[in-house]
Amino acid sequence: MRRSKLEMYIDILKVLAHRGPLKLTHIMYKANVNCSVLKQYLDFLIKQNLVEEKTIGKKRIVYGITERGITVLKYFRELKVMLPALEEEIAKIPPSLY
Repeated sequence: MRRSKLEMYIDILKVLAHRGPLKLTHIMYKANVNCSVLKQYLDFLIKQNLVEEKTIGKKRIVYGITERGITVLKYFRELKVMLPALEEEIAKIPPSLY
């Protein structure tokens, strides 16, 4: 089953939260995302201030999660816990109301 963009963003954030800062290739293997897609997703995450790019030494570029990225991960974790309860409540609503 394919992952949604959102799931891939979350997977990248999780990898960086647990193992980061990491080089592009390490993120690629740990999050199971191909290189070109990963670059696009990292660009998006950087623009959202969820990930930051750091240069170590003269050339080595690594990516790390920001405080905002950690906060977003916490919210998604809480949402995932609450979803089964929300699904049960939604199921109780008659279809004519939505």
